[in-house]
Amino acid sequence: MSLTRRQTATALLALPLALSATPAFAQGGGAGGPRPRTLHIAGDSTAAVKSADAAPETGWGTALPFFLARHLRVANHAVNGRSSKSFIDEGRLAALLEGVRPGDLLLVQFGHNDEKTEDPSRGTDPSTTYREYLRQYVRGARALRARPVLLTSVERRRFGPDGTARPTHGEYPAAMRDLAAEEGVPLLDIQALSLARWQQLGPDGTLPLFLWLKPGESPNHPDGAQDNTHFRPPGAVEAARMTARALLDEGVLAARDLRRLDDRVPDEWITWDGPA
Repeated sequence: MSLTRRQTATALLALPLALSATPAFAQGGGAGGPRPRTLHIAGDSTAAVKSADAAPETGWGTALPFFLARHLRVANHAVNGRSSKSFIDEGRLAALLEGVRPGDLLLVQFGHNDEKTEDPSRGTDPSTTYREYLRQYVRGARALRARPVLLTSVERRRFGPDGTARPTHGEYPAAMRDLAAEEGVPLLDIQALSLARWQQLGPDGTLPLFLWLKPGESPNHPDGAQDNTHFRPPGAVEAARMTARALLDEGVLAARDLRRLDDRVPDEWITWDGPA
């Protein structure tokens, strides 16, 4: 059943204060000017805005505005640790939909935490509940005359002994592809695109993209890190660039909506929320 504005408003009023906090915005319009078209992101830690005490960990949603024209805005609602299920159960989809207007886009990328089926608060089944929860995002956006866009999960950094990049998301990408076809929703196959890119770069070439740190390299990670899921700034930029290109290739955005697709984006452009 489609979500109405009355339903989303009622759900929002029931939220704890912490859950209704303002999401991270970028590329905002000037005071008194027309409201810019907004790309809303619903997702997990791979896309989320990070606090300064997590640096240099970076979500791809932070880098996406670098590839969008100035008449577009990003509202990044992605949150660490969430699945398609827990994002809804916590009232986050209802809160997100309160800010959606006709013509906006809702980018939905979940899977990393849906795979944690041992956790009943997050785990979903790819053939049943995963699709059922994703349909709520699709219907919620359409009820507000916005356009839903489904994104398969960006791949982790995992290589076999022969140096071949290996998929890690099981049946979830296929389930999302099938749902996109059933619902007539644009699909950005970021899982396939990122797997091909990691294969091109190889085990050594992908290390600078992910949160691999030597002891003492970052004050926030004094013992170092070997994280094959989360990004450093270059990885966030790489994932955001492939997302922007996919938006163009799938006809969701036009060439005039994008910029810098082939240009270098300096790491220094990435910023983090709050004091270090």
